[in-house]
Amino acid sequence: MYNEDREMHKVTCAECKKETEVPFKPDGTRPVYCKECFSKRRPRRF
Repeated sequence: MYNEDREMHKVTCAECKKETEVPFKPDGTRPVYCKECFSKRRPRRF
């Protein structure tokens, strides 16, 4: 499912400040979160 050739970009999580990588180039207009912080911010589906 994941493309191993996808270019990854190093970023700092806007919430916990941990360095992580994302599969897109952030444009600086929106905060970027690590996987853990992103999943905490998403509303739960029931």
